Amino acid sequence: MKGPSGTRLPLKVIGIWLLTRTLLLLLVFKVFVLPGPDITTDVSVIYQGWYDVLRTGTYPLNDVTWQYPPAAALAILSPGLLPFLDYASAFFLLVFVCDALVLGLLLYAGRRPGKCLSGAWVWVAGVPLLGPTAYARYDLMVTAVAVAALLAGVRHPRVLGALAGFGALLKVWPALLLAGARRGRVTVRSWTAAAVTGAAVLLACTAAMPGALAFLTFQRDRGTEVESLGSLVFHVARNFGWEGQVLLNYGSVEFLGPYVPVVSTAALALTVAAFGWLLVWRVRARAFGTTTLADAAFAAVLLFTTTSRVISPQYMVWLVGLAAVCLVFRDSRMRRPARMVLVATGVTMLEFPIWFTHVVHSDLWGIVLLGVRNGLLVAATFIACRHLWRQTVTEPRLREQHATVPAQATRDRQGLLTP
Repeated sequence: MKGPSGTRLPLKVIGIWLLTRTLLLLLVFKVFVLPGPDITTDVSVIYQGWYDVLRTGTYPLNDVTWQYPPAAALAILSPGLLPFLDYASAFFLLVFVCDALVLGLLLYAGRRPGKCLSGAWVWVAGVPLLGPTAYARYDLMVTAVAVAALLAGVRHPRVLGALAGFGALLKVWPALLLAGARRGRVTVRSWTAAAVTGAAVLLACTAAMPGALAFLTFQRDRGTEVESLGSLVFHVARNFGWEGQVLLNYGSVEFLGPYVPVVSTAALALTVAAFGWLLVWRVRARAFGTTTLADAAFAAVLLFTTTSRVISPQYMVWLVGLAAVCLVFRDSRMRRPARMVLVATGVTMLEFPIWFTHVVHSDLWGIVLLGVRNGLLVAATFIACRHLWRQTVTEPRLREQHATVPAQATRDRQGLLTP
């Protein structure tokens, strides 16, 4: 079978996508059930509760679990587009459609000159590695916006900016997609489009319903979540007499007790340091190639995910989507960190939901799972940042130096030959 361009459609990719997504739908519709907590209750209870409040014309002002930017209301309200289905079923099907959209974008981009289907394969494999969590949160919808932004941004910086600005009002992190925009006109156009789009969406949300900015207060008060990098300190400490607790707090399972504020502050300091490194990289970068936009976005989101006080399982969907975009480009150097992200995603499904009780109780198996997952994320972050720095800072500088030395030698020889 051939597509519009005359090339053969990648039926193997499409077939495996259909098989794995059918399995995901069977899991979220509870035809099959994984061990561990029921992850679909976030949709059927929490999201539907927000949906009922949003329909009254206000944001959930009295619910501290509402910690999302105002445009997130669009994702929560979206199941209303399918009124003939119950809320949860409509939500799962809409996420499935977004999943298909991402695959279509990656296949279309991967069949163009200089590109390949590796990105599509990363997406096909990565999403099911997270298990039903991928379909039971709205993060895949946000990732679809991010993938579209990066793929369009190579040639259309204003589209990149508009989608990044809109995505930032869905869940903040898509603002990082702009980190690798080429300096000059591309930066001006993309960043301006992002600012205008974000301001317009924020103004519309604020005018439509009260409480659009309530999420800022709720997010500020979050602590150290049990799956974060910093949580490993307390998982180990609990086995040596630390007297803290693991409780549901601000919508996630967090550590509460002595020294938790210290670790939370340290995580914030690491995030600030990550932002500082990103700023230094952008100032020092000498060359912005065709892969820089996607590579920088991947590295930036890795930085901010790994250093966060909260590493919820669904965050892995962001990284899988950005890794997929990177590997659309044949010249991308992000293959190794992308593979690490895929392995980390598979380990994430093991620690949540399958063996989450081990994590909550901080036993040896829970600590091993978290240590492996978070260790892979740390390693992937360092490798991605190193590749980005080398490709855009170190290697261009060396090329400039090598070009300068022969030119200077030629001038010296000419000076000796001149009478």
